[in-house]
Amino acid sequence: MSNQEENAYILGTDEQELYRLGLQHQVWASEAQKGWNLAQFSSGQTILDLGCGPGFCSKELAFLTGPKGEIIGIDRSKNYIDYLNKTAQLHHLNIKGIVADFNYMNLEDESLDGIYCRWALAWLPNPADILSKVVKALKPGGRMVIHEYYDWSTFQVEPNTPPLTKAIKAALKSFKDSESEIDIGRELPKLAEELGMNILNLRPMAKLATPKDAIWQWPKSFFFSYLPKLIETGYLSQNEVSTALASFNELENQNGVTIFCPMMTEIIIEKNF
Repeated sequence: MSNQEENAYILGTDEQELYRLGLQHQVWASEAQKGWNLAQFSSGQTILDLGCGPGFCSKELAFLTGPKGEIIGIDRSKNYIDYLNKTAQLHHLNIKGIVADFNYMNLEDESLDGIYCRWALAWLPNPADILSKVVKALKPGGRMVIHEYYDWSTFQVEPNTPPLTKAIKAALKSFKDSESEIDIGRELPKLAEELGMNILNLRPMAKLATPKDAIWQWPKSFFFSYLPKLIETGYLSQNEVSTALASFNELENQNGVTIFCPMMTEIIIEKNF
C-alpha cells in the first residue's frame, strides 16, 4: 500500500474500515437524507460528494438525482474511489469518482447545483481554504449540506468506567494534537458568513446508543479500530487499550447501559451571489 493510501484516512482504507464506514453510514443515513431534503437536492442536479470515501452517500445521491443528474465523488483514497466506480458501474449510476487531494482538485466555476460534505473538514488543516474553493464551484442559488462534529467531548458511557473513559479522552487528545480541528462544526457558521453565504438551516444531531440497538455498533467499531492505533502513537499503552476494550465488552452485557455519541451538527448554506 502506498504512503498516500496509508495516510488517506485516519482509520485506514482496508476491508475492516470499509465495513465500519458502511455500518457508520447506516447509522447516519437518515440524517443525511433529511439534510438533502431540506436543501432540496433533486432530479437532474449535479452534486459534489466531497470526501466521498467508498461512496455510500454518492450512491444514494445518484438515485436521487436520477439519470439526468450527475454525482461527482472526490476522495484522496484510490481504494475507495475504485470501489465507488465499481458500484456506479454495477448499478448503472451516473457517478464520476475522482482521486484528488482537496487542495489540488479541479472544479469548474459555477458548475454545481449542490455539495454534500460529511466528516471531511474535521481532518483538514485548512477547511476555510477548501470551503472557499468549493463555493466558487456552486451555481448562484446552489446549496451545501455539511455534517461535522460539534463537540467530540460529549462522547461518554454510562455507567462510567475509568479505563474506557481514559481511552476516550486519549482519542480526543490525539485529535486535538493534530493540525486539524475535530470540532469544526462549531466554526462553520462563522466560516459561512465570511464566505458571504446565506445560512438556511442549523440543527444538532445526537445519537444515544444502547447495547440492543444498531447505533451501538458505531461507537463499538470505533473503539476496536482506533484505540489500538493509540498504542502506536504513544497515547495509550497496550495494557490500557486491552483493559478499556475488556471494560467495553463487560458493559455490552449489562442492562441499562448507554453511550452518548459525539455531538454532530448540520449546516445548510446557500450561495446568493
